[in-house]
Amino acid sequence: MYLLIVEDDDRVADFLRRGLAAEGYTTQRVASAEEALLRLRQHPCDLLLLDLMLPGMSGIELCQRLRAERLPMPVLMLTALDGVEDRVTGLRCGADDYLGKPFAFDELLARIEALLRRPSALAQGARTLQVADLLFDRDQMQCWRAGRALHLTAKELALLELLMSAPGRLHSRERILANVWGSYEDPLTNVVEVYIRRLRAKVDEGHELALIKTVRGLGYRLDAVAAPTAPSG
Repeated sequence: MYLLIVEDDDRVADFLRRGLAAEGYTTQRVASAEEALLRLRQHPCDLLLLDLMLPGMSGIELCQRLRAERLPMPVLMLTALDGVEDRVTGLRCGADDYLGKPFAFDELLARIEALLRRPSALAQGARTLQVADLLFDRDQMQCWRAGRALHLTAKELALLELLMSAPGRLHSRERILANVWGSYEDPLTNVVEVYIRRLRAKVDEGHELALIKTVRGLGYRLDAVAAPTAPSG
């Protein structure tokens, strides 16, 4: 995935580029809305990280221009202006999401992942997810393990979809909270642990291969890699 960062602060831009590169994203950075508009007309990105307060043309103006020219990439607006009126203005100008500075990097990743999973950003072949014998149909929001339908609640489906969208990737509880429950959930709650247990009971119970893994102190992942067996003797 190619992300374009529009940020005039060198330190913030460097932090974003290094962090996103470590997560496997390809990024470019420009320091002005004018340069971003020229680049995007020639080479649209998969997602735009847009600072609101820029020299010259503002982030609001750039977002309006992109929508007027029907450039369809999702826009995540990043800004220190985090009042209700500022958020409403950003969303009404065409931004898809709005994140106030300072922000937790895990929450930024969760917002990016959520935007990239929206139908407009999904490839046609990504409507069905599969890991081993676990199948998830995003259109029907239904899933099956070894051909047997699983009866999951809406939150369980959202959590499973997040884990299956990047098999083998480690998801911290903070990222899961932001992605599945939104940024308003109490970070001290144990809701993630509760739902992981519920999901395990429905997805893994009765199967020789457990797909949902815990990495103690770090988070959770879903993959088809069997746990190593202890050596005998």
